[in-house]
Amino acid sequence: MSEIKTKVIDIIADRLSRDKATITEASNVVADLGADSLDIAEIMMDLEDAFGVKLEEDQDLKTIGDIVKYIEGKVAK
Repeated sequence: MSEIKTKVIDIIADRLSRDKATITEASNVVADLGADSLDIAEIMMDLEDAFGVKLEEDQDLKTIGDIVKYIEGKVAK
């Protein structure tokens, strides 16, 4: 598991009080993990702080895999 993926899962699991072992790349943050709009805003801020990147609200980041790929692309620049 990549360092970015591990950190993304850690942040989301902590914010949503979920067991990290139950979160996969295919997990949908809203449908599968039960995040609401406030959770999403807080997760975005947590991820921005952790990785030093700006997450655009208009990105279609629904799954853990979507988020990881987006951050990997931003960090690589």
